[in-house]
Amino acid sequence: MSPVSALYVPGDRPDRFGKAAASGADVVILDLEDAVAAEAKAAALADVTAYLAAPPTGPAFQVRVNAGAAHEIEAVRDTGARVGLRIPKVEDPRELDEIASLAPGLPLTALIESARGLEAAAAVAAHPAVLEVALGEADLASDLGSAEPLVLDHARVRLLVAARAAGLDAPMLSAYPAIADLDGLRADTERGRALGMRGRVAVHPKQLPVIRDVFAPTERELAWARAVVGALEHGGGVATLPDGEMVDPAMLGRARRLLERDGPLR
Repeated sequence: MSPVSALYVPGDRPDRFGKAAASGADVVILDLEDAVAAEAKAAALADVTAYLAAPPTGPAFQVRVNAGAAHEIEAVRDTGARVGLRIPKVEDPRELDEIASLAPGLPLTALIESARGLEAAAAVAAHPAVLEVALGEADLASDLGSAEPLVLDHARVRLLVAARAAGLDAPMLSAYPAIADLDGLRADTERGRALGMRGRVAVHPKQLPVIRDVFAPTERELAWARAVVGALEHGGGVATLPDGEMVDPAMLGRARRLLERDGPLR
């Protein structure tokens, strides 16, 4: 089942690493970039690699490195940990070639954070080392000069299409920075789910229950999905559900994804 929640933790706060791992997030992102001041980056890298050297258990882990910081990629690689690398400010798939050669086999999350990056999103998503793409909405809003919901929705849909065209999972939503505004988080996350996004990154553990709740399939959705799969999975063409809805094989993909969110398909 694809992850629906991820939690950033500053790389210079090793006291929080274990707490983040126990938070219930599907993915923990150890951050060497924006969450760490310039003068603390060397110490943060030492803390992160020391933690990864004894392979942590629980959720999946990623490390967000700084742009152009080959030494950080090499240090993470040398721990031998099976972690993902979160690459900021990607604007050209050729930027990923060197990163992939430095850390072969480690999956990359390409962060799209500028207009140039958004224009190149399809090519970036198609890079063989890329496991997923994601927006850095704060940086993108700064580059575009607008944080209007319509503008961000446009960017989200552009990235969704790029990801699915490359055969990748739908992207996760960017972090919602207003930590105390859980109602705002819920409303924006519901909007993202309606647009087709599959999860959200958090910057505080208190945001995780809202994210999980929004992305959990409703009983109505699950009942629909079970009915569609039951009607179509054994080679049927067009079928009619008990409530009169006509369904066809084009709907099977969405139905199966809903059931996967609720647990392994049986």
